[in-house]
Amino acid sequence: MAGRSSPSFRKRRLGRRLRQLRESAGLTLEEAAPRLDKARSSLHRIENGETRADVHLVRSMMDLYDQYDPGLLDLARDAAKKGWWRQYGLKDFGYVDVETEASRTREFQLINIPGLLQTESYMRPHFMSSYRPPPRDELDNAVAARLYRQQRLTSEAQPMHLHAIVDEAVLRRQVGGVKVMREQLEYLIMASELPTVLLQVIPLGAGSHAAMNGAFDILSFPDPGEPDLFYVEYPTGSMHIEKADQVQEGILLFEHLGATALSPTESVELVCQVLSEST
Repeated sequence: MAGRSSPSFRKRRLGRRLRQLRESAGLTLEEAAPRLDKARSSLHRIENGETRADVHLVRSMMDLYDQYDPGLLDLARDAAKKGWWRQYGLKDFGYVDVETEASRTREFQLINIPGLLQTESYMRPHFMSSYRPPPRDELDNAVAARLYRQQRLTSEAQPMHLHAIVDEAVLRRQVGGVKVMREQLEYLIMASELPTVLLQVIPLGAGSHAAMNGAFDILSFPDPGEPDLFYVEYPTGSMHIEKADQVQEGILLFEHLGATALSPTESVELVCQVLSEST
């Protein structure tokens, strides 16, 4: 259901801004840390988003770096807030908090229906397929949290725009049985009509394609100064990639997959075909 915990998006964003502030002041970590009464390693962890800087430390940094940015104080306050997912008993495992801040996600799936497009009937057997199936209360919380996330596809206040590309195998994999999959495919057809959703399918007849080795997401944010993030999850954890050249390679890969896939109209027709074949 989730991987290893990682620094929260808000702490990473705050840390990155603080590092930029220090560098623009022409100070190294070794120079700045003692003047802030911090060890170099401590300041390094703050700038990496591993630990949080409170508003008092941020004020001291702005004084030292001789730059005042009230937005940094707001970021420090935001970083101290608990994520909405905590009410479901879930820990931050590196993706939900990032998605919460994002306004657009480009997702490729090789095996599963994208989480934002899953029905509850599909989610439950999907979560239970783990080699360590969760207890009932954890399963219920995970399902509730995913359903909550899906509300952003129809939100007017904070909409999420999803461009999903899936392999045709995703449509044909019988998760939960025939009845569950029929309901799931019907929901995909309906969701594809939302203005926030763009669905494409790579048909099996296309043969091998450029992302046969796994799924990934590319998240974009409303703040134009916030770089895109490339996200990959694997069985024991996940990777957040922010290096511009690597993220750009991911974007080019996604665009290539989009060119390989059927058009949105043809993709929905294929979903309808698979649905008609199910018995």
